[in-house]
Amino acid sequence: MSRQKRTSKVLERAVRRAASMNSIDPNLDVGNGLTLPGFLTLIKTMQTQENAYNSALSNLDKLYRELLETEQELGDMTELMLLGVATLYGKRSVEYGMAGGVPKNQRRRALRRGELPNSSSELTSLVDSVNGNGNAKEATAKN
Repeated sequence: MSRQKRTSKVLERAVRRAASMNSIDPNLDVGNGLTLPGFLTLIKTMQTQENAYNSALSNLDKLYRELLETEQELGDMTELMLLGVATLYGKRSVEYGMAGGVPKNQRRRALRRGELPNSSSELTSLVDSVNGNGNAKEATAKN
């Protein structure tokens, strides 16, 4: 998705006003240094800056797309490099682990639904921390 280009309502209004004022007098001078040629110069400056800004956004969008493509290519090559190490040395090898893979003999088996962990101490500590009502035990002494 490309970034939205900038448009200026102030610039659009100034262009319309300058065109109207030009019909009065192309060299209009209202005093205090406010002249139509100066106004037109400022309008041109604003148009140039807005065009430069919008061009920079387009270049940034292009760079971003190129970055994403390179990142995708790098991810693919990373996977292929690991598979290459696995092909050369095997998935159970030390070299495979050094390359960032998890050797088959070091993988954990995923728990199925309903299975409890092998550690009975976790279950015991959970049961001990809960009283008959399902609430955590309170550390109050009854006298």
